[in-house]
Amino acid sequence: MEKVTQEQINEWKAKHGEIVKITVKDEVNGDKVCYLHKPTRKTLSYASVAGKNDALKFNEIVLRDCWLAGDEEIKTDDTLFISASAKLADLIEVKEAELEKL
Repeated sequence: MEKVTQEQINEWKAKHGEIVKITVKDEVNGDKVCYLHKPTRKTLSYASVAGKNDALKFNEIVLRDCWLAGDEEIKTDDTLFISASAKLADLIEVKEAELEKL
């Protein structure tokens, strides 16, 4: 993977808003890293529909659509993919809302 610079991260932030870095610890082959932006409503909608028939498909779609840069092995190696997938839920921010009858 090419080294990601702070300048690149700043460009991504300007375009996408919040950016996250997922590091998958791998003592044998070295840590693997990927950079993602928050998913859009369109991505979440598509992933939710696909995820009804295949639980892992949701994570595959979110990872693919939010991917900015990183070690491609995270997308192709099952162990790395599952490890990164465990953090994808944190990428989807749900704020508290209130419903009030009037």
